[in-house]
Amino acid sequence: MSADRTAVPRTGGERELLRAYLEFHRETLAVKCAGLSDEDLRRRAAAPSALSLLGLVRHMAEVERSWSRRVLEGQDVPWLWSAAGEHGAAFDVDGASRAEAFEAWETEIAHARRTEQAAASLEVTGRDRGSGEQYSLRRVLVHLVQEYARHNGHADLLRERIDGSVGV
Repeated sequence: MSADRTAVPRTGGERELLRAYLEFHRETLAVKCAGLSDEDLRRRAAAPSALSLLGLVRHMAEVERSWSRRVLEGQDVPWLWSAAGEHGAAFDVDGASRAEAFEAWETEIAHARRTEQAAASLEVTGRDRGSGEQYSLRRVLVHLVQEYARHNGHADLLRERIDGSVGV
């Protein structure tokens, strides 16, 4: 597995560090999926869990889409893999492919990057359409970093189960 990822600076401004950590974690998930077949990417952790690498990619596409489009921009966009946003829908990967999952994920990451870069400051806020709660861009970026970090731990275990690869 190639480990070419964004280097997180040892010093720098808050926005620069948040951006670098988020990119690092996005790239880590991609590295964990690299070189695997669709079948390997669909392989589940262990019964009864539905967790798979492909499911994580699909889930993170939904997460990126939700925070960027729904919360920060206030868009009423449909969910990618369910009509009503059921939490586990992204993890139902029977018949899912790398191509459709990665295309959606990369599209949502690109959109989220544009949204973040266009924001004047980390204090820019958006509103959760469901709860009505306000969230700052700072809070959204911190949440995305922690969400990726948590799921990259899952990805470590899934990849090791598939082919014995560890680390990275």
